[in-house]
Amino acid sequence: MTALTDSSDKLAQRLALAIPAALLGGAYISQYGFDLFPCEMCWWQRYPHFIALGLALLSFVAPPKKVWIGLAALAILVSGAIGAFHAGVEYKWWPGITGCTGAPDLTSFDVVRCDEAPWSLFGISLAGWNALFSIGGAIAIWVLLLAKERRA
Repeated sequence: MTALTDSSDKLAQRLALAIPAALLGGAYISQYGFDLFPCEMCWWQRYPHFIALGLALLSFVAPPKKVWIGLAALAILVSGAIGAFHAGVEYKWWPGITGCTGAPDLTSFDVVRCDEAPWSLFGISLAGWNALFSIGGAIAIWVLLLAKERRA
């Protein structure tokens, strides 16, 4: 059977769609509403969310729905892992691996630095928030997919 009959499965499906949509929406609002332009590593975090959105949408129309939802959660987790790495670069816990960290390039004035957080809330950067919401969301989706609805 391909239909999602459990309420936990339906919630997992909605979260698989809502989490990347909300995080991408927040990224674009930050970019276009508050001029917080993304660095290269910020873009790396967005790509898995685009994939997760596609997989979550696919789960509404194609079987096996749980597989698409689980894969969407995996893509969300990948974004969270990239966000955790990026946050570590911003907090100077380890060096970054791109040209947007380290000494500034004096030949280009439009490079957004990956090793400097342009904004934070409670000491957590945007990359850090992405890591927290993405990793937590992916775990929640998998827990919901694995949960058995209690029968009375």
